[in-house]
Amino acid sequence: MARIIVVEDEADLRDDLVEYLDRCGFEVRGAASGVELDGLLEVEGADVIVLDVNLPDEDGFSVARRVRAASQAAIIMLTARSGLIDRVIGLELGADVYLVKPVDFREIEAQIKALVRRMHKGPGPAAAPSSAPVPAVGDGKKSWQFDDVEWRIQPPEGPAVPLTATEYKFLSLLVVAPGEPVSRQDISITLTGRDWDPYSRSIDSLVRRLRIKVEERTGCPLPVQAVHGVGYAFVGAVVTTASEDGAG
Repeated sequence: MARIIVVEDEADLRDDLVEYLDRCGFEVRGAASGVELDGLLEVEGADVIVLDVNLPDEDGFSVARRVRAASQAAIIMLTARSGLIDRVIGLELGADVYLVKPVDFREIEAQIKALVRRMHKGPGPAAAPSSAPVPAVGDGKKSWQFDDVEWRIQPPEGPAVPLTATEYKFLSLLVVAPGEPVSRQDISITLTGRDWDPYSRSIDSLVRRLRIKVEERTGCPLPVQAVHGVGYAFVGAVVTTASEDGAG
């Protein structure tokens, strides 16, 4: 059962959403502030956090930044701010989904289910942990390992780094054909469902954060390279673990 935390300072809305998601079969807790969220995460963790931007103790953007630094929970941001800048900031800080109020509870439910499916995609018989990986480039000994089941990236020498839903979706595009650039348009459609905005720096910010995260945790620079006028490419040797449906 997926664990959900709804962070909303408006008591009636919080209670209604908690009750709705509980009826949907989720394990749900409510929090009225960032401090309450911190307490719940410390005690029981979460798979998905539904986070309001306007909170009494600190704004949701600040909370998202703090949570993303310490947790792999997916983040759905709820806000009345519909401007492009706010949306970009939310995604840059690590939010997986950005929804503008008023929003139907059924849309929140659908987004949670989509995130949970990706996060909890368990290895079936065709993708057991002992099954052989599908090599894309390299011999597997000097290659990066992209784990399509557990959502991790691992350098040839060093620990595996867990990925957020957004990071996973981004890298999964690149490792399909190492060395081949993926356009910003395709990246934007995959990550946000929208056409790429030439004035947005959200993709570049995502790559910058991911590079820092991987290098800080492994000591190895992530071999993701910007391709001028196109997008990004994974330029290192990589081996992809077979996913549940057999795709690598």
